[in-house]
Amino acid sequence: MSNEIEIGRGKRGRRAYSFDDVAVVPSRRTRDPKDVSTEWQIDAYHFDLPIMAAPMDSVMSPDTAVALGNHGGLGVLDLEGLWTRYESPEPLLAEIRELPADQATRRMQEIYAEPIKPELITQRIKEVRAAGVTVAGALTPQRTQEHYQTVVDAGVDLFVIRGTTVSAEHVSGNAEPLNLKRFIYELDVPVVVGGASTYTAALHLMRTGAAGVLVGFGGGAAHTTRVSLGIHAPMATAVSDVAAARRDYLDESGGRYVHVIADGGVGHSGDIVKAVACGADAVMLGAALARASEAPGQGWHWGPEAHHSQLPRGERVSVGTGGTLEEILFGPGRQADGTTNLVGALRRAMATTGYSDLKEFQRVEVVMSPYQPR
Repeated sequence: MSNEIEIGRGKRGRRAYSFDDVAVVPSRRTRDPKDVSTEWQIDAYHFDLPIMAAPMDSVMSPDTAVALGNHGGLGVLDLEGLWTRYESPEPLLAEIRELPADQATRRMQEIYAEPIKPELITQRIKEVRAAGVTVAGALTPQRTQEHYQTVVDAGVDLFVIRGTTVSAEHVSGNAEPLNLKRFIYELDVPVVVGGASTYTAALHLMRTGAAGVLVGFGGGAAHTTRVSLGIHAPMATAVSDVAAARRDYLDESGGRYVHVIADGGVGHSGDIVKAVACGADAVMLGAALARASEAPGQGWHWGPEAHHSQLPRGERVSVGTGGTLEEILFGPGRQADGTTNLVGALRRAMATTGYSDLKEFQRVEVVMSPYQPR
């Protein structure tokens, strides 16, 4: 049965679904939440939580990356952010938080026009490494060639190439594009790359040798990509499609497993549950962690799209503060809206549906939800 619908006589489109459109279903078995494992591993690195922090200045500083690492997750530093442009970015973070809405984009463009300093990339990575947690840093595809050697030399464990969308076949008449396959092959560290939102795009990224693929396009709380570019990937369908690419690549490669990481549209605990149910191995959280009292944004959230020098496709948004990082992750929850005790909610959902670990939970039954949960 085809899920294509006729938009008009000259155009047909495939129906796609967001996390709000689906729900997981209990099975014949239930478990004690204490018996449920949320552990996952990518390459040689093991984590207690399937949570990566998005490389955004409002979410991650060196200190919060260390804090998340100590809690069992993975903090990813934005190596093109304020922490690598300024020795002391705290006054600028405070200024961004206080900007009037009609001045925020223009002033952020001015602040982020400061050049990236390689010595600060090295310093920030060493600050995280000194704390003894796994170190991850992110660059956009446009900056990767320029700064990757500095990143690797500084001792990064996981390298993230993250853009609004990343393809294995970028075409440019103005500059030589990044050859992902050659680049990843020559690196000595595992690479996570994305975003991708379709089966074909993800399969091509997997063939470059990436250890993980970020799934998402324009679905984050601070993105305006859908209204500015008209492009959006409903996440339930996107994650499921990329998980299918992972399955087929596993056969094609003779057993090489590439991790699928949902990135965008995962703002509440129920979204994390449904991301894993649709096939994700882990999630990358932005707004959900920006609500922590320790987050640099202090209740405000923005990404690199918000200060693009020519075509902003994001904005600074207020997400509020829901509790400490520990409360956001482990509770106790103070609200019933899925913004605190994210890990507890995931454990409860897995236990209620009878699954003991994340790989098992990817097989949970999913149905179309007949209502909007929020």
